[in-house]
Amino acid sequence: MNENLINGQWLAGASTIQSWNPSDTRELVGEYAAADAAQMQQAVAAARAAFGRWQHTTTQMRSDFLQRVANQMMAQKDSLGLLVSREAGKTLAEGLGEVVRAAQIFQFFAGECLRYGGESLPSVRPDIGVQISRHALGVVSLITPWNFPIAIPAWKIAPALAFGNTVVLKPSEYTPGVAHALFRILDEQGLLPGVANLVNGSGKHAAQGLLSGVDAVSFTGSVHVGQSIAQTAMGEMIRLQLEMGGKNPLVVLDDADLDVAVECALNGAFFSAGQRCTASSRLIVTERIHDRFVDALTARMRAMVVGNSLDKATQIGPVINQSQFDKIQHYLDLGKREGAELVEGGTPVEADTPGYFVRPALFTGSHNAMRINQEEIFGPVASVVKVADYNEALATANDTRFGLSAGICTTSLRAANHFRLHVRSGLAMVNLPTAGLDYHVPFGGTRASSYGPREQGRYAVDFYTSTKTAYIAY
Repeated sequence: MNENLINGQWLAGASTIQSWNPSDTRELVGEYAAADAAQMQQAVAAARAAFGRWQHTTTQMRSDFLQRVANQMMAQKDSLGLLVSREAGKTLAEGLGEVVRAAQIFQFFAGECLRYGGESLPSVRPDIGVQISRHALGVVSLITPWNFPIAIPAWKIAPALAFGNTVVLKPSEYTPGVAHALFRILDEQGLLPGVANLVNGSGKHAAQGLLSGVDAVSFTGSVHVGQSIAQTAMGEMIRLQLEMGGKNPLVVLDDADLDVAVECALNGAFFSAGQRCTASSRLIVTERIHDRFVDALTARMRAMVVGNSLDKATQIGPVINQSQFDKIQHYLDLGKREGAELVEGGTPVEADTPGYFVRPALFTGSHNAMRINQEEIFGPVASVVKVADYNEALATANDTRFGLSAGICTTSLRAANHFRLHVRSGLAMVNLPTAGLDYHVPFGGTRASSYGPREQGRYAVDFYTSTKTAYIAY
């Protein structure tokens, strides 16, 4: 049984979690300690006790530690990538790519913690100087999802530690093994006791154990859970960073390069089995290119290989579990009842192993007010909405409560520039999939998609530190 890490010690939990391979539901990936609320509070207390020591370590010491972690992750990238594929259902290429990205994030913040300082400004009054410095917040609770089980913990843990905070991570109960492997590396590379603590367990216990006695919470997950966390955290005056859902539009204009548009839609909507908050779930297509686009996209969809994530030929692996599989089938039925036409996919796939496999699905004849176009499905399902022109396409793209990522396929520089400036989203893509991001630039959305300062890149310092302004008379 794999234990939790609290205050530098590997400890059994109040119960256990079993992790199963969604590509082969007969395979037990591992059994992991599950913390209850009391043990999570124990981890918070350990982080609090360690904060003073970690906060006052040199930036060089913190940089060296993060660099060692990055190097070790790269040394173990093949085994870690295989574990990501086994536990999260990602293809081998996706699993390996995610581990490499996580290592790059640690490496980036190994450098960033050496240069995040403040400012020195003259006062508007004579003989006074102004010094603006940045300081660690304290203890940060990190709550992460299953769809990027090593990259998302990395882009929360690395900046938190780089800027002098201590952390408690509660990963998804569906992917405890990947988080456990990451913390084994942290521990082996000289992690000071209590600086970073791992508590696998349920979301219910996290709500009870990780939202008290901390200074900040960084959460990635559903809107419903994010709102619940916000209500509790605001009552405690806890700083918040919430990354939640998306219903991301990909606009395809009449002048688009058809091959580029199809590739953007195929990648954005269906890769990673559509289980990305940046997935292109609404394909907004102008009428003159509509039929050609649908024909070309469905042809490509039919050629996609769906199957066991460990098969090198697989392009789309399983969805994470039975609950997610059933949710997708519910929305497929709902879309047909709403009047959309399911022109491709949606059927379960029989593979050599039992798993949660479903063919990518495409609806046509949909309109934007349908629930399939307003609610996040989080699976390989996309809907085509036909529009007359660019103006209607932009209005339709913005007609959502979400605002994470948005894309446009066009050869018009004018349309592309207007779109990136006027689409209501935190991310805007031109002739690229709505999913697929760099680690050194800010990530986040608007409206129901995000709340609080941005994640990733040098902008992460805005969440993980506070500023102090000092006035000094000469």
